[in-house]
Amino acid sequence: MTIHEIAAFLQGEVVGNGNVEILRVAKIEEAGPGDLTFLANPQYQKYLGVTRASAVLVSSALEDAGPRNGSAPALIRVQDPYLAFIRVVKKITPVLDPFPTSIHPTAVVASSATLGTNVGLGAHVVVGENVTIGENTRIAPGCVIGQQARIGNDCLLYANVSVGHQCVIGHRVILQAGVVIGSDGFGFAPRKDGTYEKIPQLGIVVVEDDVEIGANCTIDRATLGETVLKRGTKLDNLIQIGHNVVVGENTVMAAQVGISGSTKIGKNVMIGGQVGTAGHIEIADRSIILGQSGVSKSLKEPGKSYFGTPAKDQRKAQRMEVALRNLPQLMETVKELQKKVEALTKAIEKKP
Repeated sequence: MTIHEIAAFLQGEVVGNGNVEILRVAKIEEAGPGDLTFLANPQYQKYLGVTRASAVLVSSALEDAGPRNGSAPALIRVQDPYLAFIRVVKKITPVLDPFPTSIHPTAVVASSATLGTNVGLGAHVVVGENVTIGENTRIAPGCVIGQQARIGNDCLLYANVSVGHQCVIGHRVILQAGVVIGSDGFGFAPRKDGTYEKIPQLGIVVVEDDVEIGANCTIDRATLGETVLKRGTKLDNLIQIGHNVVVGENTVMAAQVGISGSTKIGKNVMIGGQVGTAGHIEIADRSIILGQSGVSKSLKEPGKSYFGTPAKDQRKAQRMEVALRNLPQLMETVKELQKKVEALTKAIEKKP
């Protein structure tokens, strides 16, 4: 595609030579001739004057694009350069497709299973009794689908995914490699002798439409009832969701988050990496929890940001961090003041 064609596709405006053919996409600091890149973060604006890219997607609001000369890249002004770049990548970049388009001869499919049209099953996939798989869903090698599980249309299951018995997967769901849906919840009753009795985990997991779950995440089935990931949820890699957790619509979590059992998370919540929560708590809609925070109690006020362990209002937590960094100097100051007070006290006591 030429720069003009890309601009037309994005409904953007070209500044410069729009006749150059774009062959690839690249980062702004590494791009060369024939490459398209983008500028969305102001800290990368320093590269705009030196990049060798043929074209740069920039914000329509960008005022100072630097000097324009014969070697400068063309600019494509758009409302959101990052989203525009994603659209172009999907348009012009070939993606290696790891998914089967037919049923591999080594796949094992129960006679009672129901497969929709255009279902692909890779090598050594196992599909259990009374499973239902929707049309256009493709399942990579090594996946196991437990009995009575239901998988919707247009889903992608990467290699070695496990969907437990009776669990429900919606439409357009992506499960990255190694995801486990429906493992037993962590439920054990203590005995008087110090040992533990395993509690049967009889519930299921429901993954609603348009959810994506990163590699090696584990979503435990409910003890009774359902563990639910609601529509549009996005999970990074290595996340643990405990039994009976409910994650609200369009919530996102970064890697290594752990959500303890029976926690209820609202809509559009953002959770940073390595956050941990206690069980049986609630997190309000649009909450933002910064990385490595520990949430020990419910966060009931919508739209607030939290940080620290235990998690607290972000601004308060940051002030406390600053105070903690200054604590050694503060202690030295207090010691000096103590010495002066002691000296003054002695001087006063000596006066007749």
